[in-house]
Amino acid sequence: MPKVSAKRQITLPIEQCRLAGIGPGDEFESYVDNEGHITIVKKKAGAAKGILSGRKIDSRISDEASLESGLAS
Repeated sequence: MPKVSAKRQITLPIEQCRLAGIGPGDEFESYVDNEGHITIVKKKAGAAKGILSGRKIDSRISDEASLESGLAS
C-alpha cells in the first residue's frame, strides 16, 4: 500500500495511472470534498480554449483590480 512521504508526496499505483492516462510530467488538479476524499484529475491541453471567447474587455479595469475583486468573492 502506498504511503505519504515526509514531503507529503504520494505515489499513484501504475495501473491507476494507466487507466487515467497519467504519465510522468503530466499536470493534474486535485480536489478534496467535505468527507476528506481526494479526487485527482489530469489536465488536458486546450481544455479551456475558447472559454472566454466573445467576452468584451473593459480596459478601464486593471489586471490588479480584476484579481482583487475575484479574491474578495
